[in-house]
Amino acid sequence: MGVEIRRAGEGDRADVVRLLDEAFMGDPVSCWVFPGEEHRRRTHGAMMGAFFDMALAEGYVDVTEDRAAAALWWSVPAGGPDGEGQAEQDGPAQLRQAIDPENERVELIGRLTDASHPTDRAHQYLHMIAVRPDRQGEGLGTALVTAVLDRCDREGEHAYLEASNARSRDLYERLGFGFTGTPLDLPGGPRMWPMWREPRGPEASA
Repeated sequence: MGVEIRRAGEGDRADVVRLLDEAFMGDPVSCWVFPGEEHRRRTHGAMMGAFFDMALAEGYVDVTEDRAAAALWWSVPAGGPDGEGQAEQDGPAQLRQAIDPENERVELIGRLTDASHPTDRAHQYLHMIAVRPDRQGEGLGTALVTAVLDRCDREGEHAYLEASNARSRDLYERLGFGFTGTPLDLPGGPRMWPMWREPRGPEASA
């Protein structure tokens, strides 16, 4: 049987935010943004909630029917998330103010990822994907990603993401993503790999 996937709504917020919080609590990037464990446990969930809200506003959230896995996507037009650049300019500062005003890394990571994000072509941006620990290895994450990539291939649309570790980078390479060639090194922290995917199939654009 295939994996049942549906589009999430506001009613899924609590479950999806809890899933993201648990899945990314020990992620190298989250540990860099919130280096103190106690502070991270108090604040990390609020950032995941903000990301969920942003995805609903600017894109969409896909979940498996049992909510064991979720993926946050942005639909990014050519030129960036906002035609006048306002969202790109102010978003990181606004997020910092809302989540953790004294923590400059909340804003910094937003500015660094914005700077490396391609803006010349419209694309689907995979911001985050999480699978419940006891359900990992069942192909749920791959199913969530390939459902969108299949649509990208049919419609000739590109896709983009930042891999936060070498293991996920290798997985995304198998799904057709390629490293853009310039890593994103967080100051005093881990490396991220921006990755781009060209559409495949008869309707794919060059």
